[in-house]
Amino acid sequence: MTLTIVYFFDVKRADIFKAIRHMQSDRGPLKRYPDVEFFKLLGTGTGETFTPRDANMYRWGILVTINESKVDEFDKGSIIAGWRKFAQNEMRLTLAPIAVHGTWSGKQPFHSDPNFQWDGPVVAITRASIKWRKNLLFWRATPPVILSLRKSPGLELAIGIGEAPIGLQGTLSIWSDAASIRNFAYKDQAHSAVISETAKQGWYKDELFARFALIQKRGSISEGL
Repeated sequence: MTLTIVYFFDVKRADIFKAIRHMQSDRGPLKRYPDVEFFKLLGTGTGETFTPRDANMYRWGILVTINESKVDEFDKGSIIAGWRKFAQNEMRLTLAPIAVHGTWSGKQPFHSDPNFQWDGPVVAITRASIKWRKNLLFWRATPPVILSLRKSPGLELAIGIGEAPIGLQGTLSIWSDAASIRNFAYKDQAHSAVISETAKQGWYKDELFARFALIQKRGSISEGL
């Protein structure tokens, strides 16, 4: 079974440039890592406006899809060890895909098993490549959705994620159960309005929405960082 592993690392101010260097230097080893099927090196932010001012220079992330038999080996390897040398906090999420719609950088990196059953906590990842000329429209439309998201029953954590400061944004959120995220996705008025506007405006070059079973959550990150 292929799992998705997401790491978040909190770093001190003095170590921000170490983190930036790892964002560059880890790309080659991850490309060559034989058991990693897909990866993304992620900056993070508050996810409130999806503009560069949201950026959080004290938190960074790595996402990989990898065979479950190789997870421990990867976790003990040099890539993650390099981050642990200076990270203040580390959180690792072990995820199994439940449902996936769309693509990420033109690929479908997560493959769900239609027979997989899960009634525990759920992680949602949404991301999009925004058309450059549509950025301003997108930024104006998203704040009501984010405010509504933060108040949603069942939401445990939400982190803005991105591959670049502009145009490649998304959100990773942890929910207590599948019903909570379904209520937000399909019944929240602000969210429904943005979905409707998305169809009209054609904001995205590609987009992805994926739900995962949260198999394991290890460690924690600083609240309010």
